[in-house]
Amino acid sequence: MTAKSAPDLTEDAVLGGRLRLRQPKRGHRVGHDAILLAAACPAGARDKVVDLGAGVGAAGLAVAARVPGTAVTLVEIDPKLVTLAEENVRLNGLEARVRAVILDVAAPARAFAVAGLDAESVTTVLMNPPFNDPARQRSSPDAARALAHAGPRSLLVPWVKAAARILRARGTLTLIWRADGLGDVLAALAPAFGALAVTPVHPVADKPAIRILVTAVKGSRGALTLLPPLVLADASARPTAAAEAVLRDGAALFDGH
Repeated sequence: MTAKSAPDLTEDAVLGGRLRLRQPKRGHRVGHDAILLAAACPAGARDKVVDLGAGVGAAGLAVAARVPGTAVTLVEIDPKLVTLAEENVRLNGLEARVRAVILDVAAPARAFAVAGLDAESVTTVLMNPPFNDPARQRSSPDAARALAHAGPRSLLVPWVKAAARILRARGTLTLIWRADGLGDVLAALAPAFGALAVTPVHPVADKPAIRILVTAVKGSRGALTLLPPLVLADASARPTAAAEAVLRDGAALFDGH
């Protein structure tokens, strides 16, 4: 039985059909977060990009599809999701530029080196770490979904350290996180990163932000910048033009990305 016909999998179109993704029918499934993360990632045409905690590869593949010439490594701890990520690479014809590896983000430097990710060898890192603290939010009873979404507040620190280790000087890290965890993000990034740019993501204009997109530069002493918010829907619950451009048309979130 092929993955496409397997009863526990679906094959879905994202980015207005620009990407097709095979993913589990139950558990963690690709949503807006992965596409927003990819849109905020300032990858250039010759960049070596790493997607930490890639799942089935949505964010990294979206970057590869948007920016020709990037070389993307999808890092994921779950072997089943890595298998699906590899299938998605082939499904989208990106075998020449995208690969997937089984690796724990918290693994030591030697494990990253074995996977071809040496210290200071990467231009750009993007990541969507598990951000629902079990001490503050209820975790999903589904084990795979809980692994993807739930983790203690302290989890962010080793993820940021892993990114800092493999990034070159002046390399960029882009992450998505809960809006109410902005303080945790700033604290985790402070030792190694500067020139932070924070974009709040609001469900509608008059509701509080639910996510933040943060881009930071390794070794920079630049100041923090709070960018204009991204509003996902208008008062009639229709997607805004800005959200449509990012989530359906595959546009970068910022000019020049």
